[in-house]
Amino acid sequence: MTDIVYPNEEIRISDGAQVDLHFSVAIENGVEIDNTRGRENPVNLVIGDGSLLPGFEKALFGLRAGDRRTVSLPPEDAFGPWNPENIQRFDTVKFEQTPIVGHMIEFEDKAKTSLFGVVKSVNEDITEVDFNHPLAGKNITFEVEIYKVTPAGQQGIKLM
Repeated sequence: MTDIVYPNEEIRISDGAQVDLHFSVAIENGVEIDNTRGRENPVNLVIGDGSLLPGFEKALFGLRAGDRRTVSLPPEDAFGPWNPENIQRFDTVKFEQTPIVGHMIEFEDKAKTSLFGVVKSVNEDITEVDFNHPLAGKNITFEVEIYKVTPAGQQGIKLM
């Protein structure tokens, strides 16, 4: 059996670093929400580019190639707290079709940006839609394994 060699194992993750990693995300009851371990190649991202939530990035700082970490994140560091103000009420008759509880519906705000909400309740007069992120208010377990770290400013440089 061949050991994995980490050519840059002394370089630690910091802002702007390019990182190759595998991760999984689960909610507090253990139900896995996302997992990249089934992919042939690790995920590649740049710390600070917005592709990961700040709480997930914070958990990566200081890690290096070969490191593994499991972190429990409270809602404020993951997908945010659940906000009752994100429940909106609409006249049921304004929908083209009667909404179905549990279905996700796309809406457009005044700036023409798409917003998605989950139908929470429907009656003849009022339909309630929840615009919170589906994982808002949940404690999250984030597991990560780092494969490669390239320092900020060195992306694209080929080492011989």
